Amino acid sequence: MNMKKLVIGLLTIALLGAGSYALYTAGTRHGLARAGHTATPGTAVAPTEVSDWSFQQGADATLRHLRDGLKAGDMDPVTGRRILYYHDPMVPGKQFPAPGKSPFMDMVMVPAYAGATGTDDSSIRVSARIRQNIGLRTAPVTEGALATEVSAVGAIAYNERDQAIVQAHALGYVEKLHVRATLDPVVKGAPLVDLYVPDWVAAQEEFLAVRRMQGTDLAPLLDGARARMRQAGMDETQIRLVEASGRVQPRLTLAAPIAGVVTELAVREGMTVAPGATLVRINGLGTVWAEAEVPESQAALLHPGAKVETESPALPGTVFTGRVQALLPQVSAETRTLKARVELANSDGRLVPGMFVQMRFKDSSGHQSLLVPTEAIIQTGKRAVVMVAEDDGNFRPVAVEPGREADDRTEIRRGLRAGQQVVVSGQFLIDSEASLRGLEAGMDSEPDTTAPRDTGDRP
Repeated sequence: MNMKKLVIGLLTIALLGAGSYALYTAGTRHGLARAGHTATPGTAVAPTEVSDWSFQQGADATLRHLRDGLKAGDMDPVTGRRILYYHDPMVPGKQFPAPGKSPFMDMVMVPAYAGATGTDDSSIRVSARIRQNIGLRTAPVTEGALATEVSAVGAIAYNERDQAIVQAHALGYVEKLHVRATLDPVVKGAPLVDLYVPDWVAAQEEFLAVRRMQGTDLAPLLDGARARMRQAGMDETQIRLVEASGRVQPRLTLAAPIAGVVTELAVREGMTVAPGATLVRINGLGTVWAEAEVPESQAALLHPGAKVETESPALPGTVFTGRVQALLPQVSAETRTLKARVELANSDGRLVPGMFVQMRFKDSSGHQSLLVPTEAIIQTGKRAVVMVAEDDGNFRPVAVEPGREADDRTEIRRGLRAGQQVVVSGQFLIDSEASLRGLEAGMDSEPDTTAPRDTGDRP
């Protein structure tokens, strides 16, 4: 009984398989017959422009080529055009020399013909009617100077080059402070600290004693006494004061060497100070630094000497102009910015450290370069492409190397020449067609010469 059921099952499977094969063979022959019927040699193919064929018409032509033994390089007797290659419309950029089934999709490839719209190796033809319908516009490639402008925020800081440090030159005691706190303003020559220097007393008394001596050969002794005063830390002004007064001068008044504000006060009255100790630090305010935080992506647009306009909300309507002194060689890991340092004149002292400012950097270098409207550039992810308009409605995708951008114009470093026309409106539709036909992919790779899979059945 079991053996009987097994035999019946095997017979059923065999009958189903035979029926499926018969249907498959009949369908294939019907398709080939239809291809032969729609593309009989000597008859017109509708539509006559092969670039307007539907996918089914292209597939029918491929089946006819299989039947007639045609391949890339042969003349198609129906269209009267030379066959360039075969391709899968769903996989742009891959070209094959022989007809057959796509190695990527379960579908027949379609042929590309010489002289057909968009099927040559580098350009696409768009009729005047289509150009009008999609609103296609072009603009020339021009040569000129790109006036770049970068906006950034920043803050005012002390000019560290306009700074003075007041130090003790001998061991002494602070008798009096003339400044009491940091940020106290001072003028040049104003007294800061009075020091009592005990080491000066002995050297000065020796000098005065030699002067009181009687004799004609005292010059060497006086020179030696002066040398000992210098060794004690006295300068020439202080030595002349001792000579003029004829009295011991144990006290020293340290004065401000520049005008500005006290940014460091390291002593108090009664303290002992050692030689070389910093007592007071002064920063000038005649010039200040404005330090801008510039995104690293825009740092290449700046250079030392570039003009800068600076404004502060605290001083509305006032514009301070300066030039970039330096781009500091350090990028912040948190903000991905680097600092651009600008020196600003501040004779009236209105700019104070810590003040927030808005800064505009302007490039006035006048460097000449090729320029196109920014909207003409198509960023594909791998490269930048523009559509170049040629004669008779032909358009060719060209890979370019863009540079700086400003005022809706972009610098082109390589890929174009002055006077060419580029598409600025409707270029994405042309780019889509170029991608479909594999023109852009051909910029990176050579046509695939691997033979495709055969469709299987032939009449």
